[in-house]
Amino acid sequence: MKNMKKVVVLFLCLVMYNCSKDEDVDCNCGLIVSDSVSDYSVVIRSNCSDNEKRFTLSTGDWMNAHPGSDFCITNSTGW
Repeated sequence: MKNMKKVVVLFLCLVMYNCSKDEDVDCNCGLIVSDSVSDYSVVIRSNCSDNEKRFTLSTGDWMNAHPGSDFCITNSTGW
């Protein structure tokens, strides 16, 4: 009976661990940490890796990309 309890507890721990993973994180998105008007670029911190990368945007996109907001880059596979 003790072994069965251990198996059940282990199973529940594994299920809880797998359920706690956030599968909805988009690795092409992140937080805008800074922007530059000189070249219409933004620095975005990735939601997945916390790495930061600079992206040059079109003028219209740059006007709507404010530091502190989330932004997704469609032509990138994450960084």
